[in-house]
Amino acid sequence: MSALEELTRLASEPVNPAIQEWKAEGKKVVGFFCTYVPEEILYAANILPYRVRAVGCEQTSSADVYMSQVNCSFVRSCLEYALGGKYDFLDGMVFTRSCDNIRRLYDLFRVIIPEAFPFMHFIDMPHKVNDESIALYREFLEEFKENVEKSFGVEITDTNLITAINIYNETRDLLKQLYELRKADNPPLTGSESLSVTLASATIPREQYNRLLRELLEELSERKGITDYRARLSIAGGGGCDNPAFYEIIEKLGGLIVSDSICYGSRYFSEPVEVEDDLLKSLAKSYLNSPSCPRMVEKLTERCDFARDTAENSRADGMIFQRLRYCDLWGGEQLNFRKKMKDEGIPLLSLEREYWLSAAGQLQTRVQAFLESLEG
Repeated sequence: MSALEELTRLASEPVNPAIQEWKAEGKKVVGFFCTYVPEEILYAANILPYRVRAVGCEQTSSADVYMSQVNCSFVRSCLEYALGGKYDFLDGMVFTRSCDNIRRLYDLFRVIIPEAFPFMHFIDMPHKVNDESIALYREFLEEFKENVEKSFGVEITDTNLITAINIYNETRDLLKQLYELRKADNPPLTGSESLSVTLASATIPREQYNRLLRELLEELSERKGITDYRARLSIAGGGGCDNPAFYEIIEKLGGLIVSDSICYGSRYFSEPVEVEDDLLKSLAKSYLNSPSCPRMVEKLTERCDFARDTAENSRADGMIFQRLRYCDLWGGEQLNFRKKMKDEGIPLLSLEREYWLSAAGQLQTRVQAFLESLEG
């Protein structure tokens, strides 16, 4: 099995062999929902961080008892899976104030199924990035670290934390190398393959992931580039973009995805952690200064510039902005995003969709029309 095949398989299986082996050794796995959760703290405690997804959920009848139809379908799907025992392999959950939907999901987990996860923690988040907010976020991370130590009976030493930071920085560097390959005239991998690679990062031990990434980069250096595409595209927008099948809908029509500005992609690894004497402050700086989502209201211009630069650097012919229905944050962002890209002369297709892909036919129709307009 090639490195790409193995990474794709690991990303597609909710409980993959790497997790099963980790659990068989008596180690813990803790789920998290947002890129603002510093995985290094968990990994320094010898706990495997697991990015929670609900790919494959097709109905939310149980979750809808507790959540309204105007809650986004991602959180409803996650609650549906939790109520159905799909996350029973997890030893805990970590939430942040990503949005009101995630905040309410944390409340529901605590009230409805408190016995499901022995460890639950909520990390508050500042809405600005300055010296004061970094200091405040550092305090929140210290509370998180202390709760992990107390709950799991471990000690997170500076040595272990530095080791974890270095391992994760290596991941960031390797993923940047992977994304550079996608800028070629004939990229050696598709957007859906690239998404599978990044998704695998939060499902297996990080040393194993880095080893597979190095092998993948070697394989791709000899892989024939992709030539049969109609247009180069960049993906931007909100959460829920964690299913390679969504990318495949676009790419089967001839739109090759060569870059992205999403939290499962470039926004996840763009900001390395610069190690200082105060390690928690180092983490706070890195995570707050990473390319933001709309919860950071004052970063609107910076976010749009990041998406524009990402598209231009990959020589994308157009951009697809996708968001989940009833996502207030990205819904508000969409208005400013459209204007910015119009001013920049970047063709943009805005897609509102559900987390599941039941409306694939409608997506195909709109993408097909967008590709024809780019060709025209």
